[in-house]
Amino acid sequence: MKVRMSIDEKLDLCLKSIELEESGKIEEAETVLRQIPLPPHLAKAVKNIYGTDLLIDGGYDLSEAEEEYGKNWLK
Repeated sequence: MKVRMSIDEKLDLCLKSIELEESGKIEEAETVLRQIPLPPHLAKAVKNIYGTDLLIDGGYDLSEAEEEYGKNWLK
């Protein structure tokens, strides 16, 4: 069983992303944010509105959605 990312870990990544953005490193900041697992309800909404390609190609962490909906939820 995979251990969920803690709130403190998520906050640390948010702060790192802000620092990168403030220093003009926009792409790096976005990459850091994508390391934070999307909440299952948000991932499901994105899937329903924009399709699976956005989630897969975007490099988002979908671990919590997979835990909630099962490994094959994007199919």
